[in-house]
Amino acid sequence: METEKLPIEDKRPFVKETNGMFHPPEELSRRGYIKGFAEYRRMYQESIERPEEFWGRQAEEHISWYRKWDKVLEWDFSRIGEIDAPFVQWFIGGKLNVSHNCLDRHLTTWRRNKAAIIWQGEDESQKRTLTYQQLHSEVNKFANVLRKHGIRKGDRVTIFMPMIPELPIAMLACTRIGAIHSVVFSAFSTQALTSRVQDSQSKAIITTDASFHGGRAVELKKKVDEALGDCPSVETVIVYKRAGVPIDMQPGRDFWWHEEMAAEDVKGFCEPEVMDAEDPLFILYTSGTTGKPKGIVHTTGGYLLHVTLSFKAIFDYKDEDIFWCSADIGWVTGHSYIVYGPLANGATSMMFESIPTFPEPDRFWKIIEDYKVNIFYTAPTALRALMRLGDDWPNKHDLTSLRVLGTVGEPINPEAWLWYHRTIGKERCVIVDTWWQTETGGVLITPLASAIPTKPGSASAPFFGVVPEVVRADGTPTEEDEAGSLVLTRPWPGMFRHMNNDVKNQLVKQVYFSTFPGKYYTGDACKVDEDGFLWLMGRNDDVINVSGHRLSTAEIEHALVGHHAVAEAAVVGFPHEVKGQGIYCYVTLRQ
Repeated sequence: METEKLPIEDKRPFVKETNGMFHPPEELSRRGYIKGFAEYRRMYQESIERPEEFWGRQAEEHISWYRKWDKVLEWDFSRIGEIDAPFVQWFIGGKLNVSHNCLDRHLTTWRRNKAAIIWQGEDESQKRTLTYQQLHSEVNKFANVLRKHGIRKGDRVTIFMPMIPELPIAMLACTRIGAIHSVVFSAFSTQALTSRVQDSQSKAIITTDASFHGGRAVELKKKVDEALGDCPSVETVIVYKRAGVPIDMQPGRDFWWHEEMAAEDVKGFCEPEVMDAEDPLFILYTSGTTGKPKGIVHTTGGYLLHVTLSFKAIFDYKDEDIFWCSADIGWVTGHSYIVYGPLANGATSMMFESIPTFPEPDRFWKIIEDYKVNIFYTAPTALRALMRLGDDWPNKHDLTSLRVLGTVGEPINPEAWLWYHRTIGKERCVIVDTWWQTETGGVLITPLASAIPTKPGSASAPFFGVVPEVVRADGTPTEEDEAGSLVLTRPWPGMFRHMNNDVKNQLVKQVYFSTFPGKYYTGDACKVDEDGFLWLMGRNDDVINVSGHRLSTAEIEHALVGHHAVAEAAVVGFPHEVKGQGIYCYVTLRQ
């Protein structure tokens, strides 16, 4: 009797589960960039015992330099000198250009004609692919446009655009000429835009007439016009025609993108500006939920190395892979893992303009099937919303191209993790649950897809060079499974340097280094289990004190979504005259 053939998807290596721990398939580890847990441990130990040697070697391997650095690292988290703040510098004296690293150096290789960016618009018929050669040409032209309008090294440029290829083109053009970009999330209000332009003192704004969101047009140029009444620093506005809606154009100030790019005097090569490793690269504002938005400033050399290495090592990227991070570039995730990390590696990075449920709730899964996406990186909030809609939507699609699944932005509850693993990954895909912040530049706590076992809901282990501690309010280390504050005791290359307009870095010291002197205070709650796995539990201020008992909102939410009927839960505290605080729970049921 002839043996029945297995379905093709069952021939792929499976993630192995033992006692609640999920291990990468042996074949993935064997072929991985980091070949198993032993190699991770060896590299991690070197990165904390001999950091200058480790990061110097990584910088030589992954980054192109015009001039090699004089010294890899100088730092002192307790230093109080003329800057009156902790002191960190990476690759001192090194010279490079980010645009050159993301584009030019790939043009002398086979990657010249490789897809750099694949773009899918909200309208399913709208698709574009830019090869590295084509992206290089567009970036050079727009860099010349900026120079034509008087933008020079050190000038600030606000970018207020939706998820279209012109957004990374504008970012890379800024880095090419040494301008400092400030990307503002396109869904933000006029007031939010105004405050960010005022704080950055931007000389130019790059925007679109409108964007598309869930089937409707959102007018961006109108918001810009309203903001500019209070932003006298802005001299130039460049507008990309995205939706074709009527807008006001002020002569002498407003210019059409397509007209500027067609001009004869902007065509051709734009010589990259030689930048110091410690020169500012971009400003990115935090959400401002706890006060005025803080302009986080990232520098050139250390940041680029961090996102380049972390992208490659965490996701185990291969040259043939299609990588899709579903974040918006208006957030740090999009900066680091749609633009700079992937492009510095010569990767193919996917961009998507719309939302996961338009026009149908299977939009994410359709895109993965259509483009044969291999690595998918998204937020737990999106996963829970899609999980709520049931398994029929993803089950309509062939998702066998997927190899690695990632999560970002918040702790993922175990139930959503397991749904992601079983329904989307079909128990074949490794899941990397990543923790980091706008301030950290890149991922700091994470599994490595090819090397580190995972537990549902745990961010696992520190990335290279990262030394975390979990401490009590008095600074003493917590016990096993005891919640405390996550602090970091050493610098990492992607670490932010300062905040924009923060005189003598007083705010940096107050927010990040005063709670536990000499250590970077993340503001997040965390615990360490018996196996050394790190479990992020949300913000420290997301703790409710009921009758003297400190209860984590995240843990209560995890308990609620553990019920089979619950898709999402949110927990908040409220004043209680007897207990001090009581608990309100908001629950969304599955459909």
